[in-house]
Amino acid sequence: MYTFTVILLVVDAIALITLVLLQSGKSAGLAGAISGGAEQVFGKKKARGMDAVLHKATVVTGVLLFVLSFLIGYVLT
Repeated sequence: MYTFTVILLVVDAIALITLVLLQSGKSAGLAGAISGGAEQVFGKKKARGMDAVLHKATVVTGVLLFVLSFLIGYVLT
């Protein structure tokens, strides 16, 4: 059980890294640093398409990473 959980944790960590790297950046350069925060707060544009799918998949894999880490650290050890 421990080995299987560690294998799942490694696969999930690789998937999380891949998903984060596939996402597009929210700001570009100095102009994005100045106006990027205002766009997030006051912007009406919602993420659509592939960005939304990548965001949801990143959240799921992040939660799974936390659960698997907790399982290995406290339950299986």
